[in-house]
Amino acid sequence: MSDLPEYVGSLPNLCGAEAQIASAVGARRGQPVFLPESGIDFGNIKSAFAIALHMHQPLIPAGGGNLSTAEIISNLKHMMDNPGIGDNHNASVFHWCYKRMGEFIPQFVDEGKQPRVMLEYSGTLLHGLRQMGLNDVFDNLKRITCDHRYRRAVEWLGCPWGHAVAPSTPVQDFRLHVIAWQHHFAAIFGLEALGRVRGFSPAEMALPNHPDTAYEFVKTLKDCGYQWVLVQEHTVERPDNGHGPERKHLPHRLVCRNSRGQEAAIIAIIKTQGSDTKLVAQMQPYYEAKGLSRWELAGKQVPPLVTQIADGENGGVMMNEFPSKYLEAMRECSGSGTPAVNATEYLEYLFAMGIKEEDLPVVQPICQKRIWDRFKPGEGADRLAQVIEQLKKEDHRFHMEGGSWTNSISWVRGYESLLGPMEKCSSLFYEKILKPGVPTSDGRFRNALFHLLCSQTSCYRYWGQGIWTDYGKEICRRVEAILTHDL
Repeated sequence: MSDLPEYVGSLPNLCGAEAQIASAVGARRGQPVFLPESGIDFGNIKSAFAIALHMHQPLIPAGGGNLSTAEIISNLKHMMDNPGIGDNHNASVFHWCYKRMGEFIPQFVDEGKQPRVMLEYSGTLLHGLRQMGLNDVFDNLKRITCDHRYRRAVEWLGCPWGHAVAPSTPVQDFRLHVIAWQHHFAAIFGLEALGRVRGFSPAEMALPNHPDTAYEFVKTLKDCGYQWVLVQEHTVERPDNGHGPERKHLPHRLVCRNSRGQEAAIIAIIKTQGSDTKLVAQMQPYYEAKGLSRWELAGKQVPPLVTQIADGENGGVMMNEFPSKYLEAMRECSGSGTPAVNATEYLEYLFAMGIKEEDLPVVQPICQKRIWDRFKPGEGADRLAQVIEQLKKEDHRFHMEGGSWTNSISWVRGYESLLGPMEKCSSLFYEKILKPGVPTSDGRFRNALFHLLCSQTSCYRYWGQGIWTDYGKEICRRVEAILTHDL
């Protein structure tokens, strides 16, 4: 199985090697990837913690003065080229943030410590960094990803290539994002490294709660070889009473049923509290975990796992305070009763104890209990739509827009002017590319796909009206032009 080229022409490798990708992720399915090298005394620890760093920069049409002809570049490059605007002066610090784990991890391992970190980098960030020639970032990341001395400390999480939010991205497009990221990651770090990627981190921690969308979301992850997904505690509920999970520091089983009665399930690692970079920057999960002891699960005593994710570069506290706090916590926790443990590593220890996925407590996406109280799976999409409309009329708080790290932001309402063009692009891509069966190895497929995935980046909605919405509309215009002019 030969590794993939990182670029095909001027575009990152996002498609065309689906069989090789499937073979790579399936090669070690069911086999532990971290356990043989872990070295943690799991039977004697009382608790554990995990931190994940989310890294992202969108691609924007800002490489020139005219929006309609400007080159698509990284927002990081735009920041570096315009240091006097807003907080653009942070660009050089961001650059360091993207590579610094490649300095910290070897330092600790060489000291005999047991550092851990989970990393999640969007495809748009990876392409932008390479386009800018920031090869030092890749050199550092490759070292801790591929070198046998250090790789046990680092777990990569999969993500949608273009940082698209699952609840409002067409399901067939979301699948394309997931597969594109796998291609891109494997092209940079190798197919063997991709085979060790077992967890998935959704953009903005956004979990679909519409039954049909949620089912497709989980099915996509399972079809693409993922074992578990990171979820925000406020986006899931217990099926029996609609309340939040009781023991959120244990893994759960996320079960999603659709209107046709089909079911898909995946392990859920629950991230607690909101998306506050201070929690990770000041290593709050470690200090919370220190106050916990082993819990009973399936008749066995297991250490709870406190899990948090935060932007790895945004905010003064993450830029400035994280390095010293991370170094301090890793030195203190190594070999202690509360070590840092990455999530797949933790699950592998549980499975080695004889715990099975079916033993885990069940959760489902928020607001679904109220649906299942009135709707039997299998009654079909039309009946489901009726039930949802009825519930919306009865309670204005009821929604099917999914849940994310903040419930104060809707990923649908207020963005109609952008969602229209996005939906049109998605429909065009289906009609011109997917429906006729254009091969994924075809350059026309790759060019249209690259622009489609760029157009669905969440930043274009998160920042509301103004230049970001203009960026989103311009990329949508380009997608439409590519697809309607014989590609």
